[in-house]
Amino acid sequence: MTTLLKQNLEKPVASRQDLLDYLTLGARPPERWGIGTEMEKLVLDAETGEAAPYERIEQLLALLEATGRWRGVRENGHLIALLGPVSSVTLEPGGQLELSGELCPDLHCSYGGFASHIREVVEAARPLGLAFLGLGVQPFTPLGRIGWLPKSRYNIMAPYMARTGDMGQRMMKQSAGLQVNLDYSDEADCIEKLRLCQAIAPLVYALFANSPVMDGRPSGCLSTRGEIWSRTDPDRTGLIHALFEEGAGFATYVEYALDVPMYFINRGGRYLDLTRERFTFRRYMAEGFADQRATLGDWDLHLSTLFPEARLRPQIEVRSADSLPPHLTMAVAALTKGVLYDETARRETWKLFAGLDREELEKLYRSSWRLGLKTPLRRATLRETALEVLAIARESLVRQRRMTGQGCDESIYLEDIQEVAESGTTLAERLLGQWRGSRSELVGKLIKHCGFD
Repeated sequence: MTTLLKQNLEKPVASRQDLLDYLTLGARPPERWGIGTEMEKLVLDAETGEAAPYERIEQLLALLEATGRWRGVRENGHLIALLGPVSSVTLEPGGQLELSGELCPDLHCSYGGFASHIREVVEAARPLGLAFLGLGVQPFTPLGRIGWLPKSRYNIMAPYMARTGDMGQRMMKQSAGLQVNLDYSDEADCIEKLRLCQAIAPLVYALFANSPVMDGRPSGCLSTRGEIWSRTDPDRTGLIHALFEEGAGFATYVEYALDVPMYFINRGGRYLDLTRERFTFRRYMAEGFADQRATLGDWDLHLSTLFPEARLRPQIEVRSADSLPPHLTMAVAALTKGVLYDETARRETWKLFAGLDREELEKLYRSSWRLGLKTPLRRATLRETALEVLAIARESLVRQRRMTGQGCDESIYLEDIQEVAESGTTLAERLLGQWRGSRSELVGKLIKHCGFD
């Protein structure tokens, strides 16, 4: 978030125009566009494969804090996050470990931060008997045996999600994904990118499907994480179809966000629960809550609790990929940067999905996490489409000419996912093909498949 936006968070919201202006403030000229990556990993007991309890993960954070390179963040005495000069390490509700990398000018910078983070956490975790998996869903531990991270906001979110869908708490405690943050130059550029991110969401699910097991057995989905999100909360997940309509703009996104029920507001570090009544932001603006009135900080917090496949907060955040093995982690960012940061690439990619009506896009979307690259699209499958989009992204990244010292452009991060697309066999299917044996054998296979070392 830019300094300008941070400085405005305490400003009262006087009208809907203030909400629109907040999104406008997020715009950057193309020469200042960056790329941000958020990488979630499952933390497991290295021997049993069970989800690691918070107490052991807190030990890991304490070891990292002791190096002096991170500043610990505590809530009620519990260490829950680490802040560095340009990045942060945070925990999701079930103890998933997330690196929020710095906003980088190119993918080489992002990769450098990611590689350094992995070396550090793996070294610190080894004596604690912890392992990390780039996998979209906890493979063995049932929901009820995973504790909650001791953050007060989850005391509000958890019971609410139990009422809005049958898998909301699974999303919070059992799933892990990758997010990519991207910039826009103005309203038209932003809406074009949001539309395209939503259109390619089925492709991203299919190409990066990597969560075929849950509770110790195959789930019937290649991206179980996709299924989980679809059954979390219909008010705040899925596709925003209004963004595909002619004339869509920032006002379209604001109207969507205004009518999503709120979780809470934060005052002095304390979360005030708004879930006991259906308080939308629209109602909150009109009526207030107790003696509190809406601020831009409340709006910013509310935007962070919306979970469509691509959201605006106010950077564009792409949210469709499962957590992945280390060698593929940068591929999601490479694909989206290649497609979105080049006008020719956006136009060519849009042609592959243009003309799908709402029903067709929803069918494609919901089929993608079950069928993967075999999902039908018109007269072909998502495998053929993936090969076309990868070629478009590769050519775009070559044109963008962001080079390493060795003369490599950013297309190098697409090489391993290219092999997946060419084979037509997803990571999920490869794991399912060897899902047999004792628990210790399965743990070994998982670490070989997607472990961090």
